[in-house]
Amino acid sequence: MSVQHTPEREASADRAASARTPGRLVWDLPVRVIHWSLLLCVAGAWLTREIEGDWFAWHTRFGYAVLLLVATRVLWGIVGTRHARFSSFVRGPVTILSYLRGDPAAASSAPVGHNPLGALMVLALLGLLLIQAVTGLFANDQIMETGPLCGYVSSTLSDQLTTVHKQVFDIILAAIFIHVAAALFYLWVKRDNLILPMLTGRKAANRVPAGEEIRSSRTAVALAILIALGAVLYWVISTAPEAMLFSY
Repeated sequence: MSVQHTPEREASADRAASARTPGRLVWDLPVRVIHWSLLLCVAGAWLTREIEGDWFAWHTRFGYAVLLLVATRVLWGIVGTRHARFSSFVRGPVTILSYLRGDPAAASSAPVGHNPLGALMVLALLGLLLIQAVTGLFANDQIMETGPLCGYVSSTLSDQLTTVHKQVFDIILAAIFIHVAAALFYLWVKRDNLILPMLTGRKAANRVPAGEEIRSSRTAVALAILIALGAVLYWVISTAPEAMLFSY
């Protein structure tokens, strides 16, 4: 008796085959660690400003962590593994518009890593978090606490940067909401799980062409970058002049 091969049967077989295979490595360990660490640090920074008690020191530490993680990710976007590099997934406006219109050619040529819209969100979040972390270095709570580099600027400029620091956080929250909503849309509507690969590093083999997977995470290189940036940040903070909120 012959077996009839229908498109539905073949699609089901492809899904079953993908489930049995471990997939191909796309996201290196540094990208994944930075991604989830930023989530924890942003949540920690928000929580330490909202709960009762003196948590400013921890708020500052979370800010340092965000700054170091973002700076490391930016450099990793230049020297990191294949799909971590900005050059591999950042596209121009023409390609982005074609992808938005559902152009099959644009969809088929989308990077294995971030798609053109995901790339925009990556750049937006990194830029916003960098602004947030840097302005926090010069900000103050208008009572008694100051950022570590507040002594380099006038109290007026510090107040202005504090305002920016607060306003940018609201934009970050909106960007995070859009980011999560998009991931859930891809998961539930387009049946494309973007969340699991950011945990395991692997995408289904049928979504990663042969030769596109990475062989190593080069974690030691990323760690060296993080340590070097941490040393620079420590030096900048330790040599900064003491800040005074009020002068008499």
